[in-house]
Amino acid sequence: MRDEDVAAYLDALGLPGIVDVHVHFMAPQVLKKVWAYFDAAGPLLGRPWPITYRWSDEERVERLRSMRVKAFGALSYAHKAGVAEFMNDWNRDFARQVPDSLWSGTFYPEPEAAGYVPELIEAGVRVFKAHLQVGEFAADDPLLDPVWTELEASGTPIVLHAGSGPAPGPHTGPAGVAAVLERYPRLKLIIAHLGMPEVHEFLDLAERYDEIRLDTTMTFVDFFTDRQIPDGVVPRLDALRDRILFGTDFPNIPYAYAHQIEALDRLGLGDDWMRAVLWGNGADLFDIDP
Repeated sequence: MRDEDVAAYLDALGLPGIVDVHVHFMAPQVLKKVWAYFDAAGPLLGRPWPITYRWSDEERVERLRSMRVKAFGALSYAHKAGVAEFMNDWNRDFARQVPDSLWSGTFYPEPEAAGYVPELIEAGVRVFKAHLQVGEFAADDPLLDPVWTELEASGTPIVLHAGSGPAPGPHTGPAGVAAVLERYPRLKLIIAHLGMPEVHEFLDLAERYDEIRLDTTMTFVDFFTDRQIPDGVVPRLDALRDRILFGTDFPNIPYAYAHQIEALDRLGLGDDWMRAVLWGNGADLFDIDP
C-alpha cells in the first residue's frame, strides 16, 4: 500500500479518517538531535534506520491531511531533567497553529513536574508522552506521584513507552507500570508499541485495568523481521479491540506511513476491527468529531 492509496482504503471501510495517537512534532533543535541519533543507528536502535519523512513541519502536516488523518498527537518526550517545560511551551504553540493536532505535553521525574503538569491539564492539554527507555526513569519514581495523581483525576491520556523494545533500558518492562497501576488504577495509559516485546504482559494489564490501552506503533511491520510479535497475541488483540489505538511513529519511520495500515490489515481481524483501531477508539477517547 502507498500513501496515495490510504484515502481509497478508508472509503472502502466507510471511515471519515484516521486518529493517530503516536505522531511526533518537536522543536527544530530537538528533532535535529533525534534524527541525528537515528542516522547514527544509536545503541537503542542497533541497526540502520533511514527516516522516510525528513521534511518540514508544514510538509508533514500536509501529508497527514492528504491521508485523512483527522487528529494526531504531536509528541515530544523529556529525556532529562529541566527540558520538559521548554518542550511543553513549543508544543503549546504548535497546537495553536495546527488545530487538528492533539495538544501534547511531556514530563520527567523532577520536583517541577508537580507544578507544570496540573497547569497544562487546566489549560487544556489533550495527551502526554513519557519515555521510560530514553529518559531512563522508572514509572514508579516517587517524584511522579503527584503527576500520576493529577493525571488520574483529570482522565488525561498518557502515551507511555514502557516496553523493552527496540532495546531494554534500566526501567523498561511491565513491573514498574504494574506498581503504578496498583496505586492509580484509573490512569488512562496508552502503552506504546503494544509494549513490545513484553506484549502479553502489557495485555495482561489491559485485561486487569479498564482504562489501559495499547497503540499499534511499528507493530507487525516488515522492518522488524527479526523481532516478531509473540505467539498468541493476535487473538488477544481481537478480544481487546475497543482498547487498541492506531499509532505510527510518523515521521521517524523507515518505511511509508501506509505500510502500518497494511501490516494491521493483513492480520485478518476484519473490517470492524480495522474501523475501531483506525478511527473509532481514538475518536471516542479524544472526542473527535468527523
